Amino acid sequence: MAKEILIKPIISEKSEQLSEGSGQYSFVVAKNANKIEIKNAVSTIYSVNVARVNTLNMPSKSKTRNTRSGIQKGKVSGYKKAIVTVEKGEEIDFFGDI
Repeated sequence: MAKEILIKPIISEKSEQLSEGSGQYSFVVAKNANKIEIKNAVSTIYSVNVARVNTLNMPSKSKTRNTRSGIQKGKVSGYKKAIVTVEKGEEIDFFGDI
């Protein structure tokens, strides 16, 4: 059940700065997941105490590509993003045993 709520962690420069500075981690989550379900999923999978969960719906973006056959238009689908703040002194290690 928890695996269906958390789709994947977001690993970017901005999310790395948030995790190092203030203990906030970003995840792509299921569109129908609420804050309580996200909090329970993160705490069971990563064994941390979650202090706060902020969610936001990222809109879809249109993309245009120029090719030999002409201009191709498409769009990247939108997703729901959760920013999870863990208690002080705790951290989540996404890379584990690499």
